[in-house]
Amino acid sequence: MAVEQPVPTAPGDQTRIHNIGYRTYDGPRLGRAYARRSLYSQSLRGSYGLGRSVKSKVLPMLLFVVMCVPAAIMVAVAVATKANDLPVDYTRYAIIMQAVISLYIASQAPQSVSRDLRFKTVPLYFSRPIETADYVRAKYAALASALFILTAAPLLVLYVGALLAELDFADQTKGFAQGLVSVALLSLLFAGIGLVIASVTPRRGFGIAAVIAVLTISYGAVSTLQAIADAQGTSGSIAWIGLFSPITLIDGVQSAFLGAQSAFPGGVGPTNGEGVVYVVAALGLIAASYGLLIRRYKKVGL
Repeated sequence: MAVEQPVPTAPGDQTRIHNIGYRTYDGPRLGRAYARRSLYSQSLRGSYGLGRSVKSKVLPMLLFVVMCVPAAIMVAVAVATKANDLPVDYTRYAIIMQAVISLYIASQAPQSVSRDLRFKTVPLYFSRPIETADYVRAKYAALASALFILTAAPLLVLYVGALLAELDFADQTKGFAQGLVSVALLSLLFAGIGLVIASVTPRRGFGIAAVIAVLTISYGAVSTLQAIADAQGTSGSIAWIGLFSPITLIDGVQSAFLGAQSAFPGGVGPTNGEGVVYVVAALGLIAASYGLLIRRYKKVGL
C-alpha cells in the first residue's frame, strides 16, 4: 500500500501576514480628571474591602461596627433613662475611641499605597495622563474620606438618638456640627501621617507596625510628660507638650475653639492664643504630609 509523502515546502512558505484590523480609538478622551476620580473611588472602596475578597472586608467592617456600637449603647441608655444630655460630648467621642481609629489607619494606609509600591505599578499610573499630584491627591482624599466615614458615623448615631430622646435640638445640632469639624480635621491629619509612613516601605506588615508605633508611642510619651508636668505643678507647659502628638493636637484644637472639654491632665486645655498655635501646627502637618508624598512619588515614578 502506497503511503502519501508530504510535499516539501520552502521555509518562507509557512509565513503569513494577517490583517487583524487595528484601528485608532475614536471615542471620547476622558482625561486626567476622570482618571483621578476613578482612582479616588477605587481607593475609597478598597478602604472598606469593597470589590475585594471577603477576607479584606473583615477588619475594616469590624472596626466600623466597633466604632458605632458604643454610640448606640449610649443612645439606648439616654432614651431608657430619659437623660437630659448624652453621656459623652460629640467632640469627645473620637478621643475616647482613638485606639480603634489608630488601628484602622494603620491597617488601611499600607493597603492603599504599599501594594502599588510592592508590585511596581506606580510608573504604570504615570505612563497615562495622570500625574504625581493626581495620584497623591486621589489617595489622600480617599483615605481621609474613609476615615471621616468611620469617625462621623457614630456621631450621626448619637445625634439621631439624641433627637429621638427629645433632647434640646439647638444644643445637639451645635454639638454635632462641632464634632464633624473635629473629626474632619482628625481625618486629614491622620490620613496624611499614615500615608507618609506607609509610602516608605512596600511591605504592608512593616507599614502597619510603623503607623501603630508612631501614633501609639507619640501619644504615650506626650501623656506621660503632661502627667509629670501636672504633678510637678508646671501646668503652663502641659499645653505646649500636647503639640507633639496627633491626637493631643486635635484635642487642643477642639478644646480651644469648639467648646470641647480637654482630656489633658486637670481638664485644662490650651487658651485661644495657644489654640492658634495648635491650628497652625495641625495645618502645617497636613501640608507637610502632602508635600512629602509628592516628593516621594516623584522619585518612585522615575
